This record gives sequence, C-alpha cells and structure tokens, in this order.
Amino acid sequence: MPIIPPIQDISEVLKNHKLSKEDYEQIKKILSREPNLLEIAIFSAMWSEHCSYKSSKKYLRGFPTTAPWVIQGPGENAGVIAIGQGYGAVFKIESHNHPSFIEPHAGAATGVGGIMRDIFTMGARPVASLDSIRFGEAYKDDAIGKLHRYLLRGVVAGIGDYGNCMGVPTIGGESSFEDCYNGNILVNAFTLGIVKESEIFYGKASGIGNPVIYVGSKTGADGLGGAVMSSDSFTQDSKSLRPTVQIGDPFSEKLLLEACLELFKKDLIVGIQDMGAAGLTSSSFEMAGRSGSGMVMHLDKVPMRESGLGPYELMLSESQERMLICAKKGCEKEVMAIFQKWELDAEIIGEVTNSGHMELFWQGEKCAEIPIAPLSENAPVLDREVQKPAYLGTLNQKCFIPTQASQQEIFETLLGSIEVCDKGWIYSQYDGSVGTNTIVGSGRGDASVIRVRENDSFLAMNVYCNPRYCYLDPKEGAKIAVSTAGRNCVLRGAKVLAISDCLNFGSPENPEVMWQFQEACAGIKEACEILQTPVVSGNVSLYNQTDGKDIYPTPTIVAVGLIQDKIIEAGLKQTGNQIVLLGDVGLDFGGSLIQKIFQGECSGKAPQIDLKKEARLWALLLEAIADGLVVSAKDIGKGGLGMALAKMALLGEKGVRVKTSFDKNKGMNTPKEMIFAESQSCIVVEISPQNLVRLNELAQIYQITTTLLGEVLDANEGIEIDFIKMGLPRAKEIFFNSFQTKLHLTPAPHLD
Repeated sequence: MPIIPPIQDISEVLKNHKLSKEDYEQIKKILSREPNLLEIAIFSAMWSEHCSYKSSKKYLRGFPTTAPWVIQGPGENAGVIAIGQGYGAVFKIESHNHPSFIEPHAGAATGVGGIMRDIFTMGARPVASLDSIRFGEAYKDDAIGKLHRYLLRGVVAGIGDYGNCMGVPTIGGESSFEDCYNGNILVNAFTLGIVKESEIFYGKASGIGNPVIYVGSKTGADGLGGAVMSSDSFTQDSKSLRPTVQIGDPFSEKLLLEACLELFKKDLIVGIQDMGAAGLTSSSFEMAGRSGSGMVMHLDKVPMRESGLGPYELMLSESQERMLICAKKGCEKEVMAIFQKWELDAEIIGEVTNSGHMELFWQGEKCAEIPIAPLSENAPVLDREVQKPAYLGTLNQKCFIPTQASQQEIFETLLGSIEVCDKGWIYSQYDGSVGTNTIVGSGRGDASVIRVRENDSFLAMNVYCNPRYCYLDPKEGAKIAVSTAGRNCVLRGAKVLAISDCLNFGSPENPEVMWQFQEACAGIKEACEILQTPVVSGNVSLYNQTDGKDIYPTPTIVAVGLIQDKIIEAGLKQTGNQIVLLGDVGLDFGGSLIQKIFQGECSGKAPQIDLKKEARLWALLLEAIADGLVVSAKDIGKGGLGMALAKMALLGEKGVRVKTSFDKNKGMNTPKEMIFAESQSCIVVEISPQNLVRLNELAQIYQITTTLLGEVLDANEGIEIDFIKMGLPRAKEIFFNSFQTKLHLTPAPHLD
C-alpha cells in the first residue's frame, strides 16, 4: 500500500483543500511535476488565509513598525519592546474565533494556550493576559439568546481554566454584544511576557547538520485542518467541523513552559518555534525559511498518541503543547534530558540541510519534497476587488436626535446596560492576582497595570475596539481604537510604546469587506504614525461570515505603555477635590450607546478624532501626572460623560456633583447632549483645588480646553449630574448586578 494515497479526482481534492485551479498550476510550476496528496495539503495549509495573509498582506505593509525602543517587530512569534535596564516586554494578540464558535470551551482555551506559547517561545515568561470577546444577542429570550449564553459560558470557562492552570493572571479585557456576531463570535487573546534582551530566542533553523527535535505532547488527529477551516466562511452545517478544533491541556503546557525556560538558560539551541496553526508544517517551513536553509524530517519518529496516523495527519495536525527545536549539534542529549525531566516527549526527527528543500520521509521512504523559499515567496498575494459599502450612503445620512426620555431615565438605563455595567461575572472566573504582580486588574476601569519586578517599573495595557464606529466609518473607527487603547494607558500614567492588532473582518470575497479592511488599515497606520505607537505584532482573522452575513469590522487594538513613576486610577479619591474636563464635548451620537439602546440601530456618522489633538492630550496628561496634579482620571467612552462620572464615583465609593452649564453659543450643547455624547479626546480628571491654576496653564500650552465641572462629595451624598440624582447604594445595585440579571446567568464559580 503506498504511503500517500493516489489522487483519484483532482477537482475534489482541490475543493476539499480550498485551492483553486490557478493555485494548482502554480504548485506544479514550483515542483516542476505533479504534486501528491501530502504536498497539496502542505501548500493548502501554508497558502491558507490564516497562514499566508494572501488577501491582507498588501494593506499591512504600510504599518509603522520601528522605533528606538522596538527590538522585534512583526514577522516573529511576537513583538518585543525595550522597557529599561536590559529587559524587554514580549507581546501579541491573536484570534481563535471559528474554533470557539464550534466548541467554545476548547476553542477559547487553546486560543489562550497558543498565544502563551508564542510568548515563551521567544524566551519570555508570560506574566499577564487580556481578552476581547464578542457575542451575539445573548440577552434575548429566544434560540439566539440561548445559544450565545451557552457560548459565553463556554468561552469564559475556557479562558479561565487555561490561564488559571498556567499561573498567568488575566488582568483585563472587554466584551460586547451585537447582532452581527450572532453567526460568528470573536475570541481574541493577548499575552505579555518579560525577557532579558540578551536572552531572546527566534524561530530559525540554521547550521548544516544541526538536529531538529520535536518536544512536548504527543501528536493526535485533533485540530486536523484547523488553519484551512479558519480560512473559510461558516454555514449552518459548520458544527460538523468539531474535529478541526484542538483540545488543550494546560498542565502539559505548564510543564512545557518550565522546560523551555530551563532550556533557554543554557547555550544549547539555535532556534525554537511553536507548532500553532498548520502544526508541524508551518513550524518547520517557517524555521527553515527564515534561515534560508533546508530540512529533512523523518515523520515516523514523531511521538504519536494514537495509531493509524500517517504523514498527512502528522504534518497537518494542530495538537497542542508542542514545539520544534533546532539544537546545536552535539547538544542533543542535554536538550532531550531537560524535557524528559519534565515528563515531556522529546525526539530527534530530522536535521538542517543546505538543500533549500523540505524533504519528508516515512519509514525510510521519501513521501514529499518541496522547495521552501518558493512556497512562501510565491504564495498568492491577492488583489481583491474593493467597493465602498452601499449601506453607508443611507446610514451616514441619518441624524440621531437624543431621546425624549429624561436625563434620569437615560442615566439609569445606560448604567445598567450590558455594555457599561460591571462584568464581574466574567472576570471573577479568572485568577487576576496569581504571581502577585497585578497592581490594577479587571473591574477597575480602563488600562490594567502590572509590576515588573526585574527593573522596578510598571506596564499598563489595554484592549479596545468599538465595532459600531468601525461599521459606520472603518478608517475613523480604527483611528479611535488605536487612540482609545493608548489613551487608557496614558490615564494610568504610562508612556505608550507600541500596539498589537487583531483584525477581525468578514469574507474577503466580499468587495465591501475588503474596502472596510483597506480603510481600517489606513486608519491604524495614520494613528500609529501620529501617536508614535508602532505595530510590533498582530493577527488577521477573515471569513468571519455565516450564511452571507459579515460581522462588523472589528480591528481590536492592544496598547502597551511603560510607567516609571506614579500610577493613576479611575476611582475618585478625596472629598472636596475638583472635577475638570480636558477636551471638548460635541454632538457625537453616531454609533453611540444611547442610540443603540433607545433607537435600536447603528447609524449616522461615527465620532471624528483629531489625532494631533489626541497626541497633545496625552502629553498634557503625562506632564500633569508627573507634576502631581492628577489624583484620578477617566476618559469619556461608552455612554459619555455621565457614565464616566458614575464609574469614577462607584470605583472610588465617593459622591459627585456636576453642573454642565455650557454656553450654547459655543457648540449648541444642551445638558443632555453634554452628558451622553461619546466625544473623542476627552478626559475627566480629579485634582486638588489648589492645582487648578497650574492645570489650566499646562492645558493652554498644549492647546487643550479645560472646564471645571464640579466636585467630589462624600459617599452618602450620592451622584448628582444636572437633573440626575442617585444614591450610591442604588447605583451599585444597578452597576454590579445588571450583567448577570440581564443575561439570565447563574452565579459564576468564583475563585477561592
């Protein structure tokens, strides 16, 4: 019986592997012959949207990726920035959307496991995680609501179980619920690690004769074809794809982490690569490709956990907790001894050559040979059709008129909305304090903060995207995503150094989606250039489409900043202090929360952002914090000024009194518009009365408007904003209980 079954129907094979006839002709040209089934599968995986970025690559090339503090930009497992005293922060955000919709617990868990491996593969110990999760209408009492509550429970449990078992704190995140995610949920996972600059490892395989060693868990058939599955749209039959979802084991990954970190302390290896999407195929081809070398692998030597696996399954399996190592010749026994000590498999399965080809053998017989450089260099880069969406012509012309409801009714409704209210049901299932380095964790507003013991500094990080803004104006929405993620770090006192992006979009075969993608990339580029926040890592997730319905464009951004001195929090601190607005509130209601809740649609024009003004606002705030002027700070986001002030009061357990007595001749701001508009580049700060003059002086230098809004009160005086009055106990009840109540969720299993 032949090692690789003969191809009976090439049309059917190409269809099953998501390859076109043009792809097949290109493969034959590269090989100078007809490919066999295994070779077709390898090309299919490496040329999938998930691995090759064939639809998106042309738009990503313009991103700013360098700065004096950037050690490693895109192209490796993760990005690295210098954070002082010879240390670097290693970080990346990545998607696991399709698998999490098919099997929520396993999909979310392996998403977390995969991103953690990307970090410790670079030599870093993971120290913090964030998540960005988006669901459909889970609040409804119908089949959709029931499904998405099930998905929510599974995803949150999967994230918590994996992160908790790994001993890596999940310290923050975001969630949203929109009907566009009814057929495609989004699960984006971010991890950050700390490494010595002199001990960073890369995914390369060089040095003729150096051994290639497989380490970690055994290979099974789980996750088979996962990269290809993640590069296609869903239909109602997609639940049948469960076998393509990987099954993770966090306890094995914990052993793998410790074994790798022990390995890195010794001069034994040339490079190391995680077996992520496309498994052994991507790891081997990428390592050899980066080094311009060749490789021989004997697939029958791969550790297997089940019988019946052959070359096809072993090259395409996405079993978890596995690494590929290029060791230094003569160091094989030492490398293998480390992994055996940690009770992990370790086998020499090949070696580096100078052929420039990947040669695969099974029981001594060659079963595939592919030139490595042409496989990656000649991967199709598609120039897909781009067309501005027809829906924008109608939606952008609509003008939302603030509801006739009273300020009080609007305030209570927004405070209890699932977009604004506390998500304790979610984050209480995550261990946010393991490692004892978490300074500001989940539920405390805006960016999270960890201590970096190694150099006595602090890192702030925040994940953000408003998909409604991006639906109405992808470019402006993406600019706002970069700005808000960064602004939230600045609110903590951090200088923002870099971002990682996860670009979640619909089907690239839809010209309107490609227009959205093009515009969002242009927005990210512009924002990063002006705000000086290079993109150092990221991920693209396309084909988030079910039965022809695409998700809203969702370019999720994580910003990371360095705090050298003071950490500022969002909760009000001192009775008698003054509350000051930095920035200008306008008539920004397109895509707003008040519009979604009271009008039931997403229309109008998205808020516009002046990036140069945003940069000046960051500089003003950092100088004011350094001068000791700022006691607490919060930006205006979902629900506008009213929700920002309410959160500051609730987080600080203080009362607040604010009067929005604005001159109508300067912008026609009525009190209702002032309180609930979602204007950009606006921050609320708490200061001592004696510091108001100095703050105004600084603001004039940076050309930022200041407005004295009110003062901090004792907790028993509650919240008072114009005609809104609410006692703190009532506000707490609404804010902290609404999420669980509105989504009909049973109490979460809290950590001990």
